[in-house]
Amino acid sequence: MKTIWHNGKMYTMDREGETVEALLTENGKIIAVGTYDELRNEADNEIDLKGAVLYPGFIDNHMHMIGHGQKLLSLDLSKAKSSDEMMDMLLNAYPDLKEDEWFIGEGWNENNFADKKIFTRNELDKVTNSPMYLKRTCRHAAILNSKALELAGITRDTPDPDDGVIERDENGEPTGVLKEGPMDRVLQLIPQPTEKMLTMALEKSVDDLLSLGLTGAVTDDLGYYGNYQNPLQAFRNVIGEKKKFRAHLLRRSTVFMQLMEENAEYNEPWIDPGEMKFFIDGSLGGSTALLSEPYSNDPSTFGTAVLTDEEIHEHVATARKYGQAVAMHMIGDGAVEKGLDAIERHPVPEGKRDRLIHVNVLRDDLVERMKKLPIVLDIQPVFVSSDFPWVMERLGEERLDWAYAWKRLIDKGFICGAGSDAPIEEVDPLLGIYAAVTRRKPGETHEGYLPKEKLSMFEAVGLFTSGSAATIGKADSRGKIGIGFDADFTVLDKDLFEVSEEEILDAAVVMTVVAGDVMYRN
Repeated sequence: MKTIWHNGKMYTMDREGETVEALLTENGKIIAVGTYDELRNEADNEIDLKGAVLYPGFIDNHMHMIGHGQKLLSLDLSKAKSSDEMMDMLLNAYPDLKEDEWFIGEGWNENNFADKKIFTRNELDKVTNSPMYLKRTCRHAAILNSKALELAGITRDTPDPDDGVIERDENGEPTGVLKEGPMDRVLQLIPQPTEKMLTMALEKSVDDLLSLGLTGAVTDDLGYYGNYQNPLQAFRNVIGEKKKFRAHLLRRSTVFMQLMEENAEYNEPWIDPGEMKFFIDGSLGGSTALLSEPYSNDPSTFGTAVLTDEEIHEHVATARKYGQAVAMHMIGDGAVEKGLDAIERHPVPEGKRDRLIHVNVLRDDLVERMKKLPIVLDIQPVFVSSDFPWVMERLGEERLDWAYAWKRLIDKGFICGAGSDAPIEEVDPLLGIYAAVTRRKPGETHEGYLPKEKLSMFEAVGLFTSGSAATIGKADSRGKIGIGFDADFTVLDKDLFEVSEEEILDAAVVMTVVAGDVMYRN
């Protein structure tokens, strides 16, 4: 059945300011563009936009879809604006929890607190006798109570790990704060969610994403919940002809070989396999992002390399053995350098591109090396809103030239897509667009953090449309309005190219369309 879409402004995102009057779609594709009078006689069905504004479907270029759903279903500490408020949330969270069940919380961030307080195990012991695991917003640090530390076998005699940090007090006793590797080992003690639980979380996530105008996402979920079968089956349970959404699944190095050897089945075009994913460093918030020079506010540390150089090279070599690209988490310039060393030594197969995730801190020499490689960049505009101004203390003045440098990277011709890194940050793409063009938090009135890196509205919207599509090899079929492109649309009640910066966040989603079908209507 052919459907005509009309009576609204429709941005192609092919050229700045370019619009069309009407679209004709069939079988999930755009088959014609033109005027209403030209196309209406060919249509079997009409959708009247009633003056709304249609964009190519927004795509989140880096998130954790199941994790986002779990956050929506669990204790969300990201809303706490003070340490007292966080403690109140903990005390009232799970009054009926049994002592053998884990107390799990998500998203605390001491930078939101005036006192910058990070709770210790002794304070958390007053909340519950159950083992407690509270993930920091970056997911590169966690706080445990004494019961959880006991179950993990972490004592004052536990050696300091090579792949992370066990924070200790002046007497050498663990405070309860863990970073990187030790966190992962504790997570293995927590019972893995069942396929049913993962399916429920993913269904909650997809419904939320569609309501926010997202038609697809690059997502990192395979490898976090034990064997890959349960999360992959959850995706197959939720996404398909009935509930259309585009999910590009990164494949963690921990399950990558099994996925390849067992010829795991996805469900294209709704679910498709992506690159091999692994972490090289941590986060700036947890001071575990790997820098080439010490942290300005703590000269005792360069951050944390969560893999050895040999392990990084082994991961890349393994991906190449199967003809695949890699997706590397790299926030600090020290991590970027290690990642580039590996992909230069093991070139990506013809026609594929390696994915560099975050690249918050760069250097001139690293950018020159990057320009010579077939890569795409995952950037998170909302990190500017959440990381500034405190990140300036960690980096110091000299490193700010290539910090969160989205404008310079786009100007140099890199293929860039934007994501939220949800559940670490809020998933709403309008927050990302706002952060990209203003470089400040909502409600602030200054000129922006590192304002020379502000993007135009066309560049910002492009990051969530044509840019994100290009990072998954869909530049010629997704992310723009044109003949032959997927009929994926985000319809808003406001024209982002005409409203003031502050009005961006007031825009409401009217409709979310995937493959020509309305998946959400307000």
